[in-house]
Amino acid sequence: MKKIGVAGPSITELEISYVTDAATNAWFADHSIYHQRFEEAFGKKIGTKYAMALPSCTSALHLILAALEVGPGDEVIVPDATWIASSAPISYVGATPVFVDIDPKTWCMDAGAFERAISEKTKAAIVVDLYGGMPEWDALEKIANTHNIPLIEDAAEAVGSQYRGRMAGSFGVVGTFSFHGSKTMTTGEGGMLVTDDKILFERAQFLRDHGRPAGDRFFQNTEVGFKYKMSSMQAAMGLAQTERLDELVERKQEIFSWYKRALSGCDDLVLNYQPEDVINTYWMVTAILDQSIGFEKLDLMERLSKHGIDSRPFFHPLSSLHAYEKTEQAIKAQQINKIAYDISPRGINLPSGFQLDEENVKYICEKLLQIIE
Repeated sequence: MKKIGVAGPSITELEISYVTDAATNAWFADHSIYHQRFEEAFGKKIGTKYAMALPSCTSALHLILAALEVGPGDEVIVPDATWIASSAPISYVGATPVFVDIDPKTWCMDAGAFERAISEKTKAAIVVDLYGGMPEWDALEKIANTHNIPLIEDAAEAVGSQYRGRMAGSFGVVGTFSFHGSKTMTTGEGGMLVTDDKILFERAQFLRDHGRPAGDRFFQNTEVGFKYKMSSMQAAMGLAQTERLDELVERKQEIFSWYKRALSGCDDLVLNYQPEDVINTYWMVTAILDQSIGFEKLDLMERLSKHGIDSRPFFHPLSSLHAYEKTEQAIKAQQINKIAYDISPRGINLPSGFQLDEENVKYICEKLLQIIE
């Protein structure tokens, strides 16, 4: 039996033609032509003045923390339920991650938990748009403005999502994106930093190229920086995917609608939430089992696998990971982040890739319901 994969990209002749052209012609004086086109098109799509193509969302988060001069002795607030790439850059700069609880419906950072975690050491907060959903940005921004805390939006999983008419990535001082091969929009590996803040953007640009001043041709580095650049072939693919973004988002929403329809009669699970003022792009179709079912995500994943269905676990709380579990902040989070620790054991990501058709989804849902029943 050929397994139904959990993710997969949508690649057309447009991507192939752009990448072929980049491999053939994007050299010498034209080496950055696809970077420029990609960044301009993507920034316009998100609605920000500046955009910087990077190797990953992780590198974008690292750059902005460095640009904000976050370092040892500082704290950065982050939701407990997310991938470690959201918090690892905090450690890269020597700061301390503070793990806070999530909203029970959106699964994103809870505004009340965010406010309670603020201390005199808080230097920034990284807010994650989980699985394509959006948090209560109005509440988060109001709290952040009151306490003068810069918000960094980790929109790695939410390209194309919207909150009250604003695109994911346009919140906070900076937005960051991932173009990993599993994402709605992909360059294979890659990321983007977007912002309206010229000073922060220029500082991040300087740091991403080994601390070289703008226009330097003589290798006169004035600081020790980083090497965070994207290849022209990746940028070419990113440009094509940006031009197709509306189509990609529409397809993701169609896949979710198939799941929603097939599982509509089941009261033993809930799928991704979409409030009235949000457009969710459903990077991953996620199912949270009712507590009455009596088994957890890894058990469910194993049972689905026997039917040729791949899946992924809902993110484990960061504070439960071996990387953090014995730190002071993790021990505290283990006691107070009740929602993250309740939801995570009962959640899985179902196949959500572009290779799916409606018959695949019907089969997945049929087997899922059999297991639950």
